[in-house]
Amino acid sequence: MTSAAGLLIGVGADRLFGDPRRLHPVAGFGQLAGALEKATYADSKRAGIFHVAALVGGVVVGAAMLERAAKPAWARTCLVALGTWSVLGGRSLEREARTISSQLQAGDLPAARIQVTHLVGRDTKELDAAEITRATCESVAENTADAVVAPLLWGAVAGLPGLLGYRVINTLDAMIGHRSARYSNFGWAAARLDDVANLLPARLGVLVIAGCAPMVGGSAKEAVRAALRDGPGHPSPNAGLVEAAFAGALGRTFGGVNVYDGHTENRGRLGTGPEPDVADISRTATLAAAVGVASAGLAAALSAVLATVLSASVAARKAR
Repeated sequence: MTSAAGLLIGVGADRLFGDPRRLHPVAGFGQLAGALEKATYADSKRAGIFHVAALVGGVVVGAAMLERAAKPAWARTCLVALGTWSVLGGRSLEREARTISSQLQAGDLPAARIQVTHLVGRDTKELDAAEITRATCESVAENTADAVVAPLLWGAVAGLPGLLGYRVINTLDAMIGHRSARYSNFGWAAARLDDVANLLPARLGVLVIAGCAPMVGGSAKEAVRAALRDGPGHPSPNAGLVEAAFAGALGRTFGGVNVYDGHTENRGRLGTGPEPDVADISRTATLAAAVGVASAGLAAALSAVLATVLSASVAARKAR
C-alpha cells in the first residue's frame, strides 16, 4: 500500500508545483548519460546495447536497493512520492501549452516559435500559427502518455524501480533514439526498448483518453475509433495511437508533414475533424489534465491490488 500512497502524493506534488525547478534528477541523468556516451559511443548496435543496459540496469538496481533499504513504511512512501514527482511532467506540459496559446492569441508568432521548441523536436523556424497549434496539440497528446500514463503504470507495477527505470528508458530514447546518421545504429536499442516499454501504457492510455473525452465535449467512441483506424499508420507504434485518440476525442485532425533536421516525414492523418485552432490547445491541455488524474487513480488502485495479492500470497506461504 505504500507505493499506492506514494504515487498519489507524487501526483499531487506535480499538480501543485510542476517539475522541480532546480537539481532536476532527469536533467542530472541526462548529463551522466552524455558523459558516458563519450566513452561508449561507436557506430554499432552492440555499443548502443551496452550503453543502454549499463544506464538502465544501474538505475533500476540502485532504485531497488534504495527502496529495500527504506524499512519504515512512511520512508518507502516518501521515496515513491519523490520518485513520482521527479519523473512526471503533466503540469509543466500543460503550462507550456497554455503559454503558447496565449502567445498565439496575442499574435506573437516569433515567441510561439521559440516556446514550442520546449515541446517538439521538429523544425519550427518556418511554422505558421496553424502549424504551431498542431505541433502543440500533438506534443501534449504524445507526452501525456510518455510523461504521465506510462510512468504511473510502471510505478504501480514495480514501485520506485519501475518509475525511475521507465524514465531512464524514455530519456535515452529522446537523447539518442531519434533517426540521424550518428544514432542510426548506436540509438537502435534505446528506440526499441522505449517502444516495448510503452506498448501497454499507450493502449491503456487510449482507453483513459476515451473515458475522459466527454469532459472536453468529445466522444469516447470517436477516440477509440480514431486510434484503431489511424494510429497504425503513424511511424510510431505507440505515439500514433495516443495522438489519434486525442484527435478523435477532440473532434479534430492531427498529423501531416513534419520536418526534422531538414528531413521531411509524413506522419499520416489522425482523426476526421477540422484542423485544430488556437482554442483547441486549451482543450487539449484540459483533456491531458483529466487523463493524468484518471491515470493516477487507476495506478494507485492497481498498486494496492498487487500489494494485497502479494501479502496474501506471502501469508499463505507462511501458513503452510
